[in-house]
Amino acid sequence: MKKKTPIRLLIVDDHPAFRAGLAALCQSEPDLEVVAEGGDGHQAVALYRQFKPDIALMDLRLPGLGGVEAIIAIRAEFPEARVIVVTTYDGDEDLYRAIQSGAQGYLLKDMSKAEIVDHIRAIHAGQSRLAPHLAERLAERRKRRDLSQRELEVLQLVVKGRSNKEIAAALFLSEETVKFHLKTLFTKLDVQDRTEAAISALRQGIVHFE
Repeated sequence: MKKKTPIRLLIVDDHPAFRAGLAALCQSEPDLEVVAEGGDGHQAVALYRQFKPDIALMDLRLPGLGGVEAIIAIRAEFPEARVIVVTTYDGDEDLYRAIQSGAQGYLLKDMSKAEIVDHIRAIHAGQSRLAPHLAERLAERRKRRDLSQRELEVLQLVVKGRSNKEIAAALFLSEETVKFHLKTLFTKLDVQDRTEAAISALRQGIVHFE
């Protein structure tokens, strides 16, 4: 009987210990093979180009080039590429941006070995796999209007506790323009004030503390 060709994996994570653990987990399965590992987004693109794995397992928060940007770059060059995000971030916005960029799966780092392996096999088989609670949150996020780049910049400074005057100076805007952007993003986030906006932004993963 001919031996089944293993699923070839690329693992990209900037934490060496987690990367090694995930690689060991995958290598312990007879039908999985780790062909390359990387620690940043630029490496992800280069390694995908070099090894052309069946699936890339990729963190979202990567130095140099972020996970979402790396996924976009990979799929622009290889439209058939299959990517599973493996992350600690479970915010609505993180999930939404990952799926919008072309990822076919989304795993949290505290998921069990069985769940991780099951997702890899399902994605390789051409299935779309998302945990039910994440699917529900993705559906809810898709109902919300996207923030503009400028609104996002304003929101990031609100989360840092900056005043309207400080935001205006940082972004080279008038205070009236800052107030206008705040009003529109409050409406989009369905919040009443700056505090609620900051809490919502952090909870949903729109903004992260560095």
